[in-house]
Amino acid sequence: MKQEQFASDGYVVVPGVLTPAHCARLAASVSVGAGAAGSRSLLAQDWCAALAIELRRDSALAGLIPATHVAVQCNYFEKSASCNWLVPLHQDLSIPVADRVDGAGLRGWSEKEGELFVHAPPEVLGQLIALRLHLDPCGAVDGPLKVVPGSHASGRMAAGAVADRPALAIEADIGDALLMRPLLLHASSKSAGCGRRRVLHVVFGPPALPQGLSWRHAI
Repeated sequence: MKQEQFASDGYVVVPGVLTPAHCARLAASVSVGAGAAGSRSLLAQDWCAALAIELRRDSALAGLIPATHVAVQCNYFEKSASCNWLVPLHQDLSIPVADRVDGAGLRGWSEKEGELFVHAPPEVLGQLIALRLHLDPCGAVDGPLKVVPGSHASGRMAAGAVADRPALAIEADIGDALLMRPLLLHASSKSAGCGRRRVLHVVFGPPALPQGLSWRHAI
């Protein structure tokens, strides 16, 4: 059932992947600069690499993440009363790579937190899976992720095609995992609550990349 929903809707929620105590330990391991909304470079840390391996082997996620996929990135996002932000409707297109390659069609090069990113080739974009692990409860007032179910099936969209569309807010409890295709249109509003909304966003992809590209990290 979960595999069918994931294929058709481009997302699925798997409840209780980790216990609240485990999530508290993970939250204590995260270190970002004061006032920062998050980080994109956690996978190089041992605790994060161990988490990625644990998630890939979790029986509750079996059939959702291919056994051959590797973890290639882990982002940390936090919303609170003192660190609040919104994200408009978009698709996730960039991937972290080891080196710059001058290949046909490779564009969108950028550097974030000392790591190099490029827009993923189309054949890679369709294979990527993002897992958002909730370290706190995320209700309607906490700026939850909003998704447009099934929009991933349209592939990469031109900027003008990503217009306002009805989106579904995804609420979650501590330890719940939201799996999504990065091509799924998604957004989030500012938090109107007084708590914290902390999320670890782990990206899994195929072990090898085309056009001479290679992952910066592959766990």
